[in-house]
Amino acid sequence: MDASPSSDELLQGFLADPEEAVIGFRLDGFVFLWNLAAETLYGYSAGEILGKSPVCLLGAREAAAFADLLSHPVREIAAARPGVDRVHKSGARVSVSLTRILLRNAQGEPLGFVERARKFSREPDQAGADTHLRFLVEKLPIYLWTTDRRLQVTSRWGSNARPASAFLSNSVGQSVQEFLRVAEASDSPVKEHFLALRGQSSRFEYVAQNRLYDVSIEPYFDSERKVIGCVGMALDITERRKSEDEVRHRATHDGLTELINYREFVDSLDREIRRSGRTGQGFAILLLDLDDLKLINDRFGHLTGNLALKRLAAIMKEHCRGTEVAARFGGDEFAILLLDADAERAQTVAERIRTCLRTHPDSPRLSVSLGLSVFPEDGGAAADLLEAADKRLYQDKKSRSNRTASHAEHGG
Repeated sequence: MDASPSSDELLQGFLADPEEAVIGFRLDGFVFLWNLAAETLYGYSAGEILGKSPVCLLGAREAAAFADLLSHPVREIAAARPGVDRVHKSGARVSVSLTRILLRNAQGEPLGFVERARKFSREPDQAGADTHLRFLVEKLPIYLWTTDRRLQVTSRWGSNARPASAFLSNSVGQSVQEFLRVAEASDSPVKEHFLALRGQSSRFEYVAQNRLYDVSIEPYFDSERKVIGCVGMALDITERRKSEDEVRHRATHDGLTELINYREFVDSLDREIRRSGRTGQGFAILLLDLDDLKLINDRFGHLTGNLALKRLAAIMKEHCRGTEVAARFGGDEFAILLLDADAERAQTVAERIRTCLRTHPDSPRLSVSLGLSVFPEDGGAAADLLEAADKRLYQDKKSRSNRTASHAEHGG
């Protein structure tokens, strides 16, 4: 074919939007026109494609349509076709919006086509959406990064987020081990990247520089579902965890004395019963009533009464081991769970508490009534153990009341 397209027809092709890829091909199927935008869109240089067939750009379906087009050229300009799939030099699919213009000679005979294409996005405002998403990421305490299969960092989002300054060095091109400042490749969170390359997702908590992070490492797939790297995310949850811990503390502790409350004490007691059932080690419960709390409140005021309750709580904690728990049930009622203890040790702790209260320099002087029970001798359930200790507390209170009355009757 020695006829060539007219200069006006070629000019029409080049007058397309400079961001549009322009390809010209003759009816024999060979490319004669290839602009810079086409090189950018499809990956081939002009030297690689000029004088050759463009079928390397076409999928199977488009290749058949292309052959039919050359055999039966359409005279009019075709309407734009959005969402046409093409093949990039790398093998990746490229979706384009396509328009073809028929080229003719002076006699009106068809000579070939100029094809104009631009990358097609099924999201009409994808660029704006990406900008908005990046803005949100920058404002949130979240950090995102991607790696290739060699675990070299290829991108990062969230440079203003707290994780960026806390434990990330923010350099694209580094190994993920350098990027995350991890000493050994076998340590978290680097080891999870190796799992991601095998298609396994990971989510875990990670501590760095006194901050707590919720970290997710996911496989990074291409359009063919082949793993081409990793996607990582770090969310700073330090403040959230503090808030959760504070709420949990308020739900399980007495606000005045900071001892655990009745419900938490019973839960601890149930756990200890199960543990002792496995280990065969016993434990003891000590119940305490602060004597004459109502009289203290009436005579000295509720502020003094509150200080008396806090004084007793402090002495109780002083005589508990680190693994033992002290509780305030409410009002003037208290309890201690003594681990690996028998009746003798429980009685020893009780007498020490009484001595500390009696010798404490603060006024008014305080005293307590006491009752104890021992597992498993006094029962195998929490209710049985508490009932046994409560009965002995009542007996102690009654006995102490009788002694006080007798002492007063005899003028003591």
